[in-house]
Amino acid sequence: MNQSTTDLFLGCPVWACESWKGSLFTAAAPRKEWLPQYSSVFRTVEGNSTFYALPPLERFHEWGSSAANGFRFSLKVSRTITHDRRLRNARSELDRFVGAAEILQKYDVLGPSFIQLPPDFSPDESLALLDFLNQLPQHLPWAVEVRHHGWFDLGRQERWLIDLLTERGLDFVLFDSRPLYSAPPEDEVERISQSRKPRTPLRHTVTARHPFLRIVGRNQTRQTLPWLIEWGPIIAGWLQQGLQPFIFTHAPDDRFAPEFATLMHEQIRRHLPALPELPVWPGRRQPTTRQKSLFD
Repeated sequence: MNQSTTDLFLGCPVWACESWKGSLFTAAAPRKEWLPQYSSVFRTVEGNSTFYALPPLERFHEWGSSAANGFRFSLKVSRTITHDRRLRNARSELDRFVGAAEILQKYDVLGPSFIQLPPDFSPDESLALLDFLNQLPQHLPWAVEVRHHGWFDLGRQERWLIDLLTERGLDFVLFDSRPLYSAPPEDEVERISQSRKPRTPLRHTVTARHPFLRIVGRNQTRQTLPWLIEWGPIIAGWLQQGLQPFIFTHAPDDRFAPEFATLMHEQIRRHLPALPELPVWPGRRQPTTRQKSLFD
């Protein structure tokens, strides 16, 4: 197996979803088994809970010791830093976040932490962004997600941002919500998702070693196939270049995210057949039975 077939990190926006019991998870799986079972199939997850509140540090030790070998968490930087303080005067909050990330790094389960900027954080605040990036410790991996359309001008502002991230070895977060908006919502969850998810211009830009894609689909996951067919060769190409892409499949309803990830994996394998198949979901594995002997 060549290196390119082991460098794909594919996963969902969460690992703790009650609706996965009996499918991704075994039917009777207690909550403490959800992360081990999730990480036995997928190799990464978005740590969105850290955006809302930083859990106690003991929780990071629990996560680090529970995840399978080769797994990676991609933590979202706290909203206190990005949205409340808008990257300004947030050194103590950043230090707390870094301390938590370093725990996962010690367990060798840390992927790029991503800095999601508010939708109204425009290039007018580029100096605040520059100052904040200067504070990031270089021994940890980072990615940056911008949402204001001013960063996507195909000109000076976009070039400044891409050059900055490339120079610093930081990844540019790619966000693709085209599948979500490809048709009117078919249920209330999709309606809410369409009212909240941004529609930023699509880019394929790579600035560092971990191309970072967040794609938002539909609850009827097969409706996303045209876009997965488009992304399959791109992601396979990244792997063949020796990059380590992080791919996160969002569905409006989290219950469908693992199925969406599986469809994405199938499309990548079409262009990289040496990529191993995903492991069978724990909830679908056949129980092992002991063969009776003459002495039973």
